[in-house]
Amino acid sequence: MIDSTVLSVVMPELILALGAIALLMIGVFTKDGEAAGRTVSWLAIIVLVIAGVAVFEQTGTASVFNGAFVSDSFTRFLKIVILVGGALTLLMTFDNFGRAKLLLFEYPVLVLLATLGMLMMVSANDLIALYLGLELQSLALYVIAAFKRDDVRSSEAGLKYFVLGALSSGMLLYGASILYGVTGSTSYATIASAVSLPQMTTNVGLTFGLVFVLVGIAFKIAAVPFHMWTPDVYQGAPTPVTAFFAGAPKIAAMALLLRFTQAALPAVASQWQQIIIFISIASMGLGAFAAIGQNNIKRLLAYSSIGHVGFALVGLAANSAEGTAGVLIYLAIYVAMTLGAFACVLSMRRGDRYVENISDLAGLARSDLTFATILALLMFSFAGIPPLAGFWAKWYVFLPAIKAGLYPLSVIGMIASVISAYYYLRIVKIMFFDEPAEAFAPREGRTFAVMALSAVFTVIFVLPFVGGAVVDAASAAAAVLVPGHAL
Repeated sequence: MIDSTVLSVVMPELILALGAIALLMIGVFTKDGEAAGRTVSWLAIIVLVIAGVAVFEQTGTASVFNGAFVSDSFTRFLKIVILVGGALTLLMTFDNFGRAKLLLFEYPVLVLLATLGMLMMVSANDLIALYLGLELQSLALYVIAAFKRDDVRSSEAGLKYFVLGALSSGMLLYGASILYGVTGSTSYATIASAVSLPQMTTNVGLTFGLVFVLVGIAFKIAAVPFHMWTPDVYQGAPTPVTAFFAGAPKIAAMALLLRFTQAALPAVASQWQQIIIFISIASMGLGAFAAIGQNNIKRLLAYSSIGHVGFALVGLAANSAEGTAGVLIYLAIYVAMTLGAFACVLSMRRGDRYVENISDLAGLARSDLTFATILALLMFSFAGIPPLAGFWAKWYVFLPAIKAGLYPLSVIGMIASVISAYYYLRIVKIMFFDEPAEAFAPREGRTFAVMALSAVFTVIFVLPFVGGAVVDAASAAAAVLVPGHAL
C-alpha cells in the first residue's frame, strides 16, 4: 500500500508521468496524424495545468524516499514557473508546427517527459535523484532539438546538444561519484554534515568533486565557458523548441544549482563562491559583447540568455537568503521576457516563410505598431530600463551582492548591463526609425496572446499585487534553503 504522504508529495510528477503515458496511447491509436498532434497538444496543456493545481495544493515541507525527494515552498515556486513556461511554449507551437506539418503527437509527449524531469530536478535532495531528473529531462530535449528531421540545421543542433550534453552529464556523474567517495553518502544532508568537519576544508577530493559537479551544471545553464552549444542549438532548432530550451530547462538547472550549493555545501561556501563569481563575470562579459555583432535574432537571444545567466548568478554569489530570493525573482521575470521575445520571433513571417534576421524588423512600427510596441517593451525590459520588470530583476540580484561586499562583481555586472543595452536598443531603433522592409503576415492569435501576456507582465510587475506577490513568494522560498532575512 502506497503511503498517502508519498502520493501527496509526488502528485505533480505522477500527474505528468501518467498524463504522458495516456497521451502517448491516444496518439498511437489515432489514425489521423494531424488531428492526433493537435488533440494531444491541447491535452498536454491541460495536464500541465492540472499538475500546476496539484503544486498549489501542496503545503508545508515534506520529504520522501529517505529524504531524496522534497517538497517545500522553494520547490513549489519553481515548479509553478516551469509548468507555466511549458504550457505557454506548447501554446506557441500550434501555428508554427502546424504550418510546417510538424504538429505530431510525439512532441507534446516529449515536452511532458522533459517537464517531469525538471520537476524531479527541482525536488532532488540527493545526488542520485539529481542525476535521474537531469537525464530524464536531457533525453527528451535531445530528441526535440532535432525534431525537424528533414532540416540540416535542426539535425545539427540536436547532434551538438546531444554530444555536449552527454559530456556534461558524464562530468557531473564523475563529480558526484567523487563526492560520494569522500563523504560516504549521496544525501545532501549527510554530505553537508561530512564537509563541515575541519579536515574537509583542505580535502582535495572534495574540491575535485565540487568542481566537476559545478561544471556539469554550468553546461546545463549555458554559463561561460561551457556555453558553446547555445548559439548553434538556439538557431538550428525549431523556434518553439528554442523558446522551450531558453525557459523551463534553465530554471530547473538553476534550481538544482541553488539547492546543491546551499543545502549540500554550506560549510565550503568560500570554495564554490569563487567558481560562481568567475562564471558569472565570464557569462555577463560574453553576453554583453558577443551579441553586438549578431544579425540573426535567435543567435542574439542565445547570447542574451548567456548574459542573463551571469546576472542571475550574481545573486547566488552573495550566498544569502536575500540573494537566493533575488535569483528566484530573476528567473521568474526572465522566463516571462524570454517567452514573449520568442513569440515575437514566431510572428516574423512573410507568407509561409519565417524570417530571423534583425534587418527584417526594419520599419515595423509603420506596418504593425502593436507588434513593434510589444517587442520594444520586451527589449527595454531585457536592457533593465526602469520601471519595467527587467530592471527589478537586476535590482534584486545586485543589491544582495553589494550587501555581501561583492563590489567588483556588482560593478562589472552593471557595466555589462549598460553594454548589453546597445543591442537591445538597436532593435528598437531599427523598428521605429529605419526604412520599412516588407510587412509581415497577419499575427496569429495564440502566439500573439503569449506576446501580449509577456509584455503586460513586464509593465505591471511594478504594481504591488503582481511584483509584491512574486517577491513575497520568492522570499518564502529562499528562506527554506538559506535561513535568515530574505527580501
